[in-house]
Amino acid sequence: MNAVDGAARPAYLRDIMSILPILIIPDPVLRRKAEPVAVVDDEVRRLLDDMLETMYDAPGIGLAAPQVGVLKRLVVLDVAHRESANENGEEAAQDVPPDPMFLVNPEIVWSSEETKTYDEGCLSIPDYYGEVERPARVRVAYLDRDGQPREVEADGVLAVCLQHEIDHLDGVMFIDHLSKLKRDLVTKKFIKQARRG
Repeated sequence: MNAVDGAARPAYLRDIMSILPILIIPDPVLRRKAEPVAVVDDEVRRLLDDMLETMYDAPGIGLAAPQVGVLKRLVVLDVAHRESANENGEEAAQDVPPDPMFLVNPEIVWSSEETKTYDEGCLSIPDYYGEVERPARVRVAYLDRDGQPREVEADGVLAVCLQHEIDHLDGVMFIDHLSKLKRDLVTKKFIKQARRG
């Protein structure tokens, strides 16, 4: 079992980006399907930059636009620190430079039959983790920050992060992959917290 959770926060263009509020379950926006982005323009790039800064600040390794209340098919992620920590230990990973990815309209175009289980967490479900089984490898087609078509084939933490964030674009949370009992328990806990304010 491998862990997927927050990454150390690198200083990345901190002075020109904004930290956005991250929605927490049971916010209904998290359950809505995001719309495709028609044009990758300066407004979209600014949102991607703000999402990246928000993700680093949280800290996390991935963030989808619905998590900041924007129903657009946008994802940012940076698994460099987490992959290095898994391979070389946490201390060796401290000096790993950021390696952000910007994905516009990402789509999984292939998944392996082989699966792997990871202990996943989510910035929209703070301090809760659960074991999720997903395809071990995926290929994702997307537009980059400049609107150019790209594909990435991924395994390990990157494959998990891509699947987790693309799920968010369809209103799916990682707890939806858990048993109904576990899902209901965590949902009730956050509903109670939301009522208390």
